[in-house]
Amino acid sequence: MPATVWKGFLSFGLVSFPVRLFSAARAESVHFHMLHKTDLSRVKEVWFCAEENKPIDRSDIAKGYEVSKGEYVTVEDDELKNIAPTTATTMEILQFVASDDVDPLYFESSYYVAHDEKVSKPYALFTAALAEAKHHAIAKLTMHNREHVVLIRPTGGGLVLHTLYYSDELHKANKAEAPKSKFSSKELEMAKTLVGQLTASFKPADFHDTYRENVERLIEEKKKSQEITTIKQPRKPPAMDLMEALKRSLKVHGAAVEKPQKSHGRATAKKIATKRKAA
Repeated sequence: MPATVWKGFLSFGLVSFPVRLFSAARAESVHFHMLHKTDLSRVKEVWFCAEENKPIDRSDIAKGYEVSKGEYVTVEDDELKNIAPTTATTMEILQFVASDDVDPLYFESSYYVAHDEKVSKPYALFTAALAEAKHHAIAKLTMHNREHVVLIRPTGGGLVLHTLYYSDELHKANKAEAPKSKFSSKELEMAKTLVGQLTASFKPADFHDTYRENVERLIEEKKKSQEITTIKQPRKPPAMDLMEALKRSLKVHGAAVEKPQKSHGRATAKKIATKRKAA
């Protein structure tokens, strides 16, 4: 049974029903332990008091907020619990938005919303209403010492919840300005043709973490004292004219760059259409 991340009620007008949240995804990577080089023993993290110059137990640690240099206000866990807003136990729907209204840039983490088997009808009704209206719900939820704005959407007969970043958390200063470079209509058409050649349905299972696989292979090869497989990095591509680069790209992906001859126009066009469909 997966661990419950949050449990409470989802409030929709005067309708309220119990739900639970389960983590929908987690990034996977190869984890290394920190070892002492001389004897390869595990290195442990030690909590250290700088004032007394000695290690301390975790039980001796308190939360503190620095209000001025070297001056802190300490806060107890019970005090934080007592000031938690109502969204700590109830998600109240604030509004509904069109399914394409929220920029994915705001998406932070994803969770599956599970219903209580004893009270399943409101969940099913709410899910169906969202799906039929092609809308998503916006609500607020408090968990992990933070109140989140969340988006709830229907998928596969159930609900998925995404926590969203607040507007002031986006690094807008890092946003690059759109270039003012000009391009020809022919360059645009060739670029669109290249997009068409590479268009396909997104299948998540087709993608995998090559770096993680390489690290796992490295560990296995070292474990067996085998020769290490190295990856040759590609050379920096030569600088070339944009039009030439587009032509070569189209050639690599099987597109016809030259215009079809009149006598074979229909046949050639049919071949191109067939290739695009196959791609």
